[in-house]
Amino acid sequence: MEFVFFVGILIFIFIMGIFIYNSLISKKNQVKNAESSIDVMLKKRFDLIPNLVESVKSYMKYETSVLTELTELRTKSLIGDLNGEQKVKLDKQLSDALSRFNVMVEAYPDLKASDNFIMLQRSINEVEEQISASRRAFNASVTELNNAIEMFPSNLFAGPMGLQRHAFFDIPDAERKNLNVGNLLDNS
Repeated sequence: MEFVFFVGILIFIFIMGIFIYNSLISKKNQVKNAESSIDVMLKKRFDLIPNLVESVKSYMKYETSVLTELTELRTKSLIGDLNGEQKVKLDKQLSDALSRFNVMVEAYPDLKASDNFIMLQRSINEVEEQISASRRAFNASVTELNNAIEMFPSNLFAGPMGLQRHAFFDIPDAERKNLNVGNLLDNS
């Protein structure tokens, strides 16, 4: 009877080990999938940048630094061999450059009235919303994986499997500041 009990416990431990292992693999793959979704949205964003730059070049003859920065950031993104941390950094840089770009656009009323520019801005806003949703999905997947890596008993499996914590996508510091609507209205 003791032998059957001992074998039952071993079988239970073995089945739990398989369950925990499969759960960790599933969480790791969810993070990769969510990261891929962000990559798709970032690619879409980067594909819009040349159109944006071309649309505004004739209006912005003197503010080429932001346009150049947007083009350089897009070029960096096309290299394609960026790791997760580098993607987060590139995303923050691009968000900051697009914010500065949007502030510059306010100085060009003719540009803001252009139908092509309006359609392009709508496309960019849609992509930004999709990127935001992808970031939330990624962060949720990262939270699940990081919790599994740190919590008992799955942490006993995570180390030998070589699983490590992932960084979150977060908003750039420039976007954390309170928006001063008065300053925006003064510039128009």
